[in-house]
Amino acid sequence: MTLSMSREQDIALSKKARMVAIVVAATMLLWMGAQVLGAQLGLPARFVFLFDFVALAAFFWSLVVIYQIWRARRSGDGRN
Repeated sequence: MTLSMSREQDIALSKKARMVAIVVAATMLLWMGAQVLGAQLGLPARFVFLFDFVALAAFFWSLVVIYQIWRARRSGDGRN
């Protein structure tokens, strides 16, 4: 692998990591806001659980992408 390809891969992986960080932070803030808003509006429990499941899906997606980043960096180091 050439130096420029390695640099391009590092940039792509850092963009992925930045996106994951934004998704995790935004999910947490939106989930907390939904919990507060749901309590104030007296929403039924099924809507509150819907917010919880959406947040869990976003966190699961984040874990999958973090694992992909970890594997890509590990294979880029020359270790198998």
